[in-house]
Amino acid sequence: MIEFLPMTEAHLDAVWAIEQRAHPFPWTESQIRETPSRIALNLVMLVDGKVAGYCFGQSVAGEVSLLNIALDPVWQGQGLGRQLLAAFVAAARAAGGQEIWLEVRAGNIRASQLYLAHGFELVSRRPDYYRADSTVSTHGREDALIMKAQL
Repeated sequence: MIEFLPMTEAHLDAVWAIEQRAHPFPWTESQIRETPSRIALNLVMLVDGKVAGYCFGQSVAGEVSLLNIALDPVWQGQGLGRQLLAAFVAAARAAGGQEIWLEVRAGNIRASQLYLAHGFELVSRRPDYYRADSTVSTHGREDALIMKAQL
């Protein structure tokens, strides 16, 4: 069974573990555990009661930002990322969002394709925005793609 719930402190150990496995340059543990503000829009995806993915977002005056989204690598490739993104979009609409903004590593083709399939469009590119390892870049940096979707 798949459920989408607001993220609580009880989920943070699992979220932190997934963050480290899912991202080449994860957020810090303090960022994951930071007390959410009133504008936070943070969700977890539970599969059979266990955290399989999450997203961190913010909603301010109709503008929603998707700050971080991840699916545990053991669950990737099964369509669950689409469901997680759809749940975030639904939560953004319910929070009064009119548009969603996000940024993604230029080399993260799977994520970019997922966002495009969900109605996001490329708005701009930030050169050398992210740190990158030698498998991605000889100079240690990678571009960010800025994307937006209307709700």
